[in-house]
Amino acid sequence: MTKTVEFIFDFGSPNAYLAWQVLPEIARRTGAEVELVPCLLGGLFKITGNQAPMVAFGGIQGKMAYEAKETQRFIARHGLSKFQFNPHFPVNTLLIMRGLVAARRLGVETPYLQAVLAAMWEDGRKMDDPEIVAEVLTQAGLDAKAILEKTQDPEVKAELMANTEAAAARGAFGIPTFFVGEEMFFGKERLGQVEEELSTA
Repeated sequence: MTKTVEFIFDFGSPNAYLAWQVLPEIARRTGAEVELVPCLLGGLFKITGNQAPMVAFGGIQGKMAYEAKETQRFIARHGLSKFQFNPHFPVNTLLIMRGLVAARRLGVETPYLQAVLAAMWEDGRKMDDPEIVAEVLTQAGLDAKAILEKTQDPEVKAELMANTEAAAARGAFGIPTFFVGEEMFFGKERLGQVEEELSTA
């Protein structure tokens, strides 16, 4: 039986981008599969009463500076030189997250994921602007019209909301969150623990 790591995911989290650059290699090393679970970070915050780190910890002396240093260490360790913080942050990701669900249903999840991650966290595009989203998808060789039309499908909308509610019910309160079986791990800093769990699962 193949081991699986579930990745509770939203494009709006820079740490989700960073984790995604590292997780597939962990999966290869441990013979595991990655199951991406599209969720709305804003929805998780609302359900759980959580807040974005800048809001929750912005008033704590030294906390955000330390978080930035940890991010730089992670980037340096894994050679993630393409990463740049999106100048339009925070970006409303409702459209592109529905797009991820739609792309999966249309059989183009992988190229969609790659194109949108790069646009968000390498190229600094404003990915809550439908015209820019369409341009990014078209440049990636995807059928932007078909994907964007499918984001309005009630089943696509319902799936994204159901995923978010289910993740919260399992204990997720933010992104990136990982599940190996019933074991939950939060944050890119826990990827070492994720690998250990996959190695013993």
